Parts: sequence; structure tokens; C-alpha cells
Amino acid sequence: MSIDERSFRKALGCFPSGVAVVTTTDAAGRPVGVTVSSFTSLSLHPPLVLFCLDRNTRNIDAFRDGGFSVNVLREDQREVSIRFASRRDDKFEGLAVTPGTTGAPVLPDSLAVLDCVVESVAEGGDHLIFIGKVERVDYQAGGQPLVYFRGAYATVDS
Repeated sequence: MSIDERSFRKALGCFPSGVAVVTTTDAAGRPVGVTVSSFTSLSLHPPLVLFCLDRNTRNIDAFRDGGFSVNVLREDQREVSIRFASRRDDKFEGLAVTPGTTGAPVLPDSLAVLDCVVESVAEGGDHLIFIGKVERVDYQAGGQPLVYFRGAYATVDS
């Protein structure tokens, strides 16, 4: 049975997901970041998380080795998500980032940050699956997440 891509995307869009920016540095030490909604926990013991990137993602090789930070965005960080989803070169301009434990850039005001080292990279169709071992966590006790649902940003009403 063949599934058309449009219907598949529409069905997947019915599942609300959090929005995060995954950051790292390239071989020259320049910061690299991309918006993802394909982030999830994988294991508590050991603490593992995963995210997926399209094989055509710009600077994808920077994520293969070393460390990365998952910056879970707050509901008021929609512009940050849009910035890191773009192809612009100056994604970090004007942001007061700090280095995480692994050296990956940490975005200011994130709802949560998970600083990770790459455990493995697997192939999954037209995407790569990055599995990271969590080395450090930080989170805000208050605040609401930015959510993506049916092709648009949304917020959680608690």
C-alpha cells in the first residue's frame, strides 16, 4: 500500500510536539543550530535522548561528533524557532549564548537545556537519528513550552 506524502504529513501534524533548537559547533568552532520537533527521550538509565535531521540539513556533519545541546523553547520564543529553522548564516547574531558542558552553545531563556554527547547516529529513511547521552540538565520550574501542531505554532493552556 502506498501512502501519499501530503496525507502522511497531515496525519503526523495531528500529533502536537514540543519545539527545540539543537546546537553544536562545527570543526572550526563556529556555532551551528537547527530547529527540531523530532526530539524525544529514549532511556532513563542511562539518560539518552534522540532527535532526527533530514539528510539534506545544512551543516549536518557538525552534529555527528562531539556534543550538542537541546534547547527546549518557551512559548514566547517563536521567533527563535523561526530563526533557527531558516537557512540564514547569522542565526546566533544578538543572542547571548553560553557554552554548555560539552562546549555546545546554550540559548538564553530556554525552558530546559539538555547538554549531550553523541552516543550514536543511525539511518532512518531520509533522516539521520542522533542519539545523545545526557551529561547535564537545566530547566525552569515555571513557564510554558512552545508547541507545533497541524503546521502552526501553538501554546499549552494548563
